Amino acid sequence: MVEEEKILLAKDVYREFKTANVVLPVLRGINLEIKRREMTAITGASGVGKSTLLHILGGLDRPTKGEVFVDGISLNEQSEKSLAKFRNKKIGFIFQFHYLMEDFSALENVMIPMLIAGKNKSEARHLGELLLEQVGLSDREHHQPRQLSGGEQQRVAVARALANEPEIVLADEPSGNLDTVTGRKLHDLLFELNDKNDVTFLIATHNQELAQRCFRHLKIVNGAISDHI
Repeated sequence: MVEEEKILLAKDVYREFKTANVVLPVLRGINLEIKRREMTAITGASGVGKSTLLHILGGLDRPTKGEVFVDGISLNEQSEKSLAKFRNKKIGFIFQFHYLMEDFSALENVMIPMLIAGKNKSEARHLGELLLEQVGLSDREHHQPRQLSGGEQQRVAVARALANEPEIVLADEPSGNLDTVTGRKLHDLLFELNDKNDVTFLIATHNQELAQRCFRHLKIVNGAISDHI
């Protein structure tokens, strides 16, 4: 596949939320293309819809109107069951809070998406060990989340997001819960993975330093995308 291939496409995406008799428009005609291997940041004021957009692009939510394609597949046309399988295999997620399973080790947390996808336990363990080595946590693979620092927990979350070699990783404020130094180390890791593993990242962030490092920096203004920063 060529480097310039579009991996994600959003066409005229709207999202409204209804409460009682009030309709709240959040996204108002989002059009977006992400090419393979791109590192793209999306910024915007709090409440502008960054998380909402990522949830729709990742198939965690459905648009009120519009269409989303990942790797040429329309998410709109998928049943909930098919969409869950598609997400697990094609899309990686990193959130501000790691959402690791507290009773499982770092390695087991990374293995879980692979086991759900049908890999056998031996293969999942081997790949999980390789991923944790890549994020610098080989010596912490048997530790549970509560035994890890915040930065280490987030690195496990990054490894988990890469478990099934997704077409794209959607990161929602990935360093928002970390101190400045630890956050910068996480940013360095994301750029290293983009460079060495050809991982495509779309990152919603308030961190302007991170946004300026990305190849593209988009902004949500009045519910639409602006690439004139």
